[in-house]
Amino acid sequence: MALQLEPFVATGALGNLHMLVLQRAGEVLHIRLNRPAKRNSISDELLAQLHTVFVNMPKAIKAAIVSGEGQHFCAGLDLSEVSERNVFEGMQHSRSWHACFDAIQFGPVPVVAVLHGATVGGGLELASSAHLRVAEDSSFYGLPEGTRGIFVGGGGSVRISRLIGVSRMTDMMLTGRVFDADEGQTMGLSNYRVADGQGVAKALELATRIATNAPLSNYAITQALPRIADLSASDGLFLESLISSIAQGDEAAKQRVRAFLEGRANKVAKS
Repeated sequence: MALQLEPFVATGALGNLHMLVLQRAGEVLHIRLNRPAKRNSISDELLAQLHTVFVNMPKAIKAAIVSGEGQHFCAGLDLSEVSERNVFEGMQHSRSWHACFDAIQFGPVPVVAVLHGATVGGGLELASSAHLRVAEDSSFYGLPEGTRGIFVGGGGSVRISRLIGVSRMTDMMLTGRVFDADEGQTMGLSNYRVADGQGVAKALELATRIATNAPLSNYAITQALPRIADLSASDGLFLESLISSIAQGDEAAKQRVRAFLEGRANKVAKS
């Protein structure tokens, strides 16, 4: 029987997150942005609360889902908080986004984002910090920073450009071009495409499966893989050997390999 999401009883640092809704299904934590009237645009307070969750991830959680309440995933930066910042304050603000999204990408658990409606500007930067993305039919993607006289500041120049390439990102920023869900899937913005209303169920299926992996293996995949991609080929191969030897030396990995050799584990099959 499929797992059902239930309210997560938050305590300590997670006890007062009014801009987020937390739910749990087994070892999976569902984090839902909860500013639907603002299309879940990211204010300083929402950013701080999201950061708090990922730096205080409960040890019992093995995978996480991020989604948005209402008709949109996230319409990006709350521009009402931007106009009066000076240069230094703008720099600090950008770095606070980097800290939050780094905590997602390089945090303790794999993260699946569920995209629907607007995934725009800072919302696309947030989505790109997740490890997997599930897009519903209604999803659309934009980077309107160029048309608004600003520049991406939440890590998009690094993460989004790696997903779709510098040329496509340049087009989106210079012209305000918007891509729909099918185009986003073709470009690599999403990993999975589902009908409207099916995103959380698909993400829960994926996250539940991911949570059954050996924790060290999941950690190596999410931590080492993007860093290896930044290295030269020879340095990347050397780091790969180190991570591979560490992972296969873990007792959990040994037990899983034994189970496979003894016919107690499922073989690879098309799902």
